[in-house]
Amino acid sequence: MKTNPIPPTAVASLRRRAFLKGVLATGAASLFAPQLLRAAGANDKVNLACIGIGNRGWEDIEMFHKTGLVNFVALCDTDMGAPHTQKALQLIPDARRFQDFRQMFDKMGKDIDAVCVAVPDFSHFAIAMHAMSLGKHVYCEKPMGHSFRQVELMMAAEKKYKVAAQMGNQGHSEANYFQFKAWTEAGIIKNVTKITAYMNSARRWHGMKVDGLLPEQPVPETLDWDCWLTTAQQHAYNKGYINGDWRSWFDFGNGEMGDWCCHTLDAPFWSLDLGMPTVTETEFKTPVPDTGFISDKAIIRWDFPARGNKVPVTMRWHEGGLKPEIRPEWKVEKLPGSGMIMVGDKHSLITGGRPNEPRLLMPMPEWEAFKSQLPAKTIPRTFEENPQREWAEAIKHGKVPGSNFEYATQLVEMALTGVLAQRFNTRIEYDAQNMKVTNHPELDAFIREPARKGFSYGENL
Repeated sequence: MKTNPIPPTAVASLRRRAFLKGVLATGAASLFAPQLLRAAGANDKVNLACIGIGNRGWEDIEMFHKTGLVNFVALCDTDMGAPHTQKALQLIPDARRFQDFRQMFDKMGKDIDAVCVAVPDFSHFAIAMHAMSLGKHVYCEKPMGHSFRQVELMMAAEKKYKVAAQMGNQGHSEANYFQFKAWTEAGIIKNVTKITAYMNSARRWHGMKVDGLLPEQPVPETLDWDCWLTTAQQHAYNKGYINGDWRSWFDFGNGEMGDWCCHTLDAPFWSLDLGMPTVTETEFKTPVPDTGFISDKAIIRWDFPARGNKVPVTMRWHEGGLKPEIRPEWKVEKLPGSGMIMVGDKHSLITGGRPNEPRLLMPMPEWEAFKSQLPAKTIPRTFEENPQREWAEAIKHGKVPGSNFEYATQLVEMALTGVLAQRFNTRIEYDAQNMKVTNHPELDAFIREPARKGFSYGENL
């Protein structure tokens, strides 16, 4: 589907705030007063509404339920009759139920402290913006938003409404993640010049053959298709667009990169202060029809300039089962299923795809002996290493969660340059300050993705 060009919106590209430096991952900065909780009482729990309650939404509900820190006051899903929503409805039978998040806020907004947004990528923006404008704290699944304009506005809303907003990339809360920063600060990982990452899991669209947009089918009686579309331009309903299959189409998702960059590339992005690349380029992509369908194999390269005393970095992403060729300096005989490698001038590092289980690249006996020389955890953690608990605790204590929207916007925008390069099989030279692709001005319509009528938010920001 072609996106209609729109005039540039007057969105000031918000630059990163210095006051958050050093606390982005610690949750140490005070953001708002914890007494804002409407749930104040004997248990002082957070009154939580969950929007998107099947699949990943159900997993979030399970995790929040285990924390014991929330009261589930509302459940919202565009298809409350779908099989994948039934577990949540059975677990929380007393919560009020809605199909349209706007009606939920209209009818019981005063009873809600916070919302969990676990819907398709393109719908994150409308729901999160509506919630934040009402002063609700937001836990939003990655990749936070669908376009550059969306994530910039979400970051602006986080600041304007002084809420605890967190993107749900789980690894950002885990213990192993913080070793990256500790090792770089200790000089163990130094002068990283190359990063290689790859995602090797099979995805729904791998091997699919499509000639165009999917044919119209009858809308199930239990589904509110118009609300499901939220900001996306009009599409005729087809079951091939929903329940995870939406990630196969650029109009609804951002493919494998949008899904997994927020995991696999999070640690190097944060620990090396990568910021925005000067160039993002598709080095390989399997041909697909020009209908917005996502290719099943691709290799994307980012070029990052020097940053202070940090050297330039070249980073490559392989997806769809593609793996990089093993290089002698990596000192490995076999790569894990998915993972990431950082090459420094002193030591190099390898991880799994989350990125988990980091270790220095050296023979295992040497690594086992070297581990005793590694620094202890030098990056303080305020809350338990669990993203749902971290966010709930941040709300209760008035703190900034680690993967807050200020930080997540930077990470997601970097990933979105890769998504754009992959979609158009091209080289992207992106001016982050002015939100423009300088070598392809015709792509501005995809930078400032238009919202469908009735789902426009944040224009005053």
